[in-house]
Amino acid sequence: MDNKEFSKLLEKRTRDFDVRIIRLSTALPNTPEGREIRKQITKSGTSVGANYREANRARSRADFKNKIRICESEASETQYWLEVIGDLEWLSRERLKPEYDECDELLAIFSSIGKK
Repeated sequence: MDNKEFSKLLEKRTRDFDVRIIRLSTALPNTPEGREIRKQITKSGTSVGANYREANRARSRADFKNKIRICESEASETQYWLEVIGDLEWLSRERLKPEYDECDELLAIFSSIGKK
């Protein structure tokens, strides 16, 4: 698979992840705390795909690497919020596992891309 094909597939994968995070966030409690965490995880989770798309349209190699670092950072933050949601027992670990695992894989991909 060439870089262009890989980029397109990863764009779709990150967009799918964004949608999954939005859907997950709607299951959080409608309390002040729940709304705040919903806002945080939605912001960081959807930033992964948006920044990856921007990275693919970067003006320079340095701009690309910077946006990839942002993707990595946002994926890490999303993982953090998933852990908090699990610790609070707002959603079961079983319910969180698919998104957590996908986030872990995306984090590894962005870490690898950022080192190149």
